[in-house]
Formats: sequence, structure tokens, C-alpha cells
Amino acid sequence: MRGRGGSPGVLVARSVRLDRSKAVVVVIDVQERLVPAIEPGALARVLKYAKALVGTAKEMGIPVIGTEQYPKGLGPMVKEITDLLPSPALPKVTFSCGADDGFAKALAATGRKQVIVTGMETHVCVFQTVRDLCAGGYEVHLCADAVASRTDLHRTTGIELMREVGAIVTTAETVIFDLLHQAGTPEFKKVSPLVK
Repeated sequence: MRGRGGSPGVLVARSVRLDRSKAVVVVIDVQERLVPAIEPGALARVLKYAKALVGTAKEMGIPVIGTEQYPKGLGPMVKEITDLLPSPALPKVTFSCGADDGFAKALAATGRKQVIVTGMETHVCVFQTVRDLCAGGYEVHLCADAVASRTDLHRTTGIELMREVGAIVTTAETVIFDLLHQAGTPEFKKVSPLVK
């Protein structure tokens, strides 16, 4: 076995600690014409945690970038999330956000290297985006409870593929409390209800 930067047989641990000064939240393609194809329970979970991640980012001053895949055909991002975004979602036609110039420029402009990912569909746009971001040197934190596909097999396969390409597979709640770091603060009191 070879760890990162290590020799054969030596495992080198990598840090999975989030730093709010290095983090950015990316919400991928949670769009009106995609949501009817998602199982209702899975959709409710994604919406809950995507909104929690965006709300947390807003409270902590963390940038948020939303995207829409071919909005002419798939419609806009759902209003529940659009209303929370600090700026309009970026339209794209490439499945990977990383292959879209507008997104790449917006992400680079944040100066952040820790990318927290939520959205759909897990095995297509989310996977291809994560693959490109990992290849581009970003540390990607994939919130497994905040992504969805039309079938659970597609979702679980997408998550496995993203782990293979180097993403840190986590949950929205883990991310939120890692960013908070401690309880009892005014920030904690505003953010913690978002995951209840």
C-alpha cells in the first residue's frame, strides 16, 4: 500500500479538517425538471441538507456557487434553493462544472481550495464535477446525504466513483459541525437548527 507522498507499505494520513477560510459550497443542478424523477424521500433529504449547507455558508461568510445544467431544457434551480443563493446559478451545458469556463472562473475567484459539494445527479454531473475538481488539485468534500440520482444504484455507484478519484465522502451534518468547531456560540445557535 502506498500512502499519499509515502513509500510502499507506509500509510500517510491526510487531513480532512475543514477551514471556513478555505471552503466554498457548490450546489449542482437541483433543477425543477429533474426533481420529479427523484424518489420523494431522497429529494426531501437533498433539499434539507442543500439548504442547510447554503444557510451555514451564508452565516459564516463562505462563498456559494450554484449551477444549472441546460436550464432551457431542465428548468431553473428550485426556488427553495434559489432564494438562498447569494448570486444567480450559473448555466452550463457540460455535465462537469469543472469543464465550464464560467464556473471555473467563479471558483478560482473565490481563492478557496476546499469544495463542499451537494446536488444531482450523483452519477453524472456531480461525479464528473468532482472528478475534474480532484484532478485540478481541489480538496472535495462530497456530502453523501445531500446528493441524489433517479435510482439508488446510480447514487451509490456515483459516490463510490468519487471516493476512487480522491473525494472525501462525508455528510452535510459532519461538514456543518466541523465548520462550527464548537457549541454555545451565537453562530452555533443560528446554524444548528438547520440540520434538525
